[in-house]
Amino acid sequence: MSQIGIKVRVFERRESVHKLGAGVVCWPNATFVLSELGILDELHTVARKITAMRRTTHNNVELGSLNVRQLDAAMGFPSLAVLREYLMRVLLQRAEECGIPITFNAHATAIERTGDGCHVLFADGTSVSPTLIIGADGRMNSKARQYITNDSRPVYQGFVNWIGIHRWDQPVFDRFEVRDYWGVGARFGVVPVSANTAYWAGGLAVPEPSITRNGTNIRQLKQTFDGWPAVVSEIVRSASNTNTKCLALFDHDPVPNWHRDNVLMIGDAAHAALPTSGQGVAQALEDAWFLAQEISASPSDLENAMANFTQKRLNKTARIVMGGRVFASNLFDTDAEACALRDRNAVETDYTKMALGMASAWSDGLPIGG
Repeated sequence: MSQIGIKVRVFERRESVHKLGAGVVCWPNATFVLSELGILDELHTVARKITAMRRTTHNNVELGSLNVRQLDAAMGFPSLAVLREYLMRVLLQRAEECGIPITFNAHATAIERTGDGCHVLFADGTSVSPTLIIGADGRMNSKARQYITNDSRPVYQGFVNWIGIHRWDQPVFDRFEVRDYWGVGARFGVVPVSANTAYWAGGLAVPEPSITRNGTNIRQLKQTFDGWPAVVSEIVRSASNTNTKCLALFDHDPVPNWHRDNVLMIGDAAHAALPTSGQGVAQALEDAWFLAQEISASPSDLENAMANFTQKRLNKTARIVMGGRVFASNLFDTDAEACALRDRNAVETDYTKMALGMASAWSDGLPIGG
């Protein structure tokens, strides 16, 4: 937005964004946007290029491998794994270079209509009344989504994730491949970001999300993944309440309207997808790129810009949300026979066709790919 001459001010509810989450793979549609922002070269210095995604059972039987190089070649941009802290550092540096002020520890409590526009109220008693309010305020308690749809309640999808970062004393990764281990009602992913560092996520089917508030959840993590492949076992053995987060996984049902008055929701507030989609960060970045395009095309007609933006983004993001749900239902199925069938299907998958299909779906609407 700043790059097209729009004056921007950011209000962030956290005190800092440097320890937000564990890590992320910036798939080619994400690195396209980062290139447009002028920070892809900087990201390369703190990230690793992923070459494959390998699927394996919890007892170490190979199920198949997707060649990420094929995906990257089809889309024309690299897939980069990076710790979230490093990604945020690069983004914050770019914001500073653009002169964008960021107010931290700003807790929005409501959005209210006043005359021809709206204002945002904060917990400290202050408020702002900008020309355009962009709510990128997440999936769990979005004030923008509440104002626009009158319902900001997310939908629990039946599983929790433990996430963390693990560092080894010696190099253990000579290939930078995502390792995805599948069990019955459980899944564990390991993504290397250097020769001796990886971020990880262990998921478990849980009917109610209360386990995330239970002090025994680390014990549950260790019990769940006991006896899994060596890299998983070593990570889990070192997990503690100080280096591991347990998160219940929620998303949102797709809705057709993303704006009301001069309030627009984007990112997880508009189209929160499960981690199984692999596209949370990428779709948030796409939102930023598409919104800048539409405002640049209609600078004096924000209503038209917001409507066009939503029309261009709605179908793609809805497909990703629903696809993430379907994949999660397969991964976290608690029926052993269903999981055995899932694993057989994975072995029989045409991974070249899958890579090209992912490239086509993720390139949709962007000036990239074939």
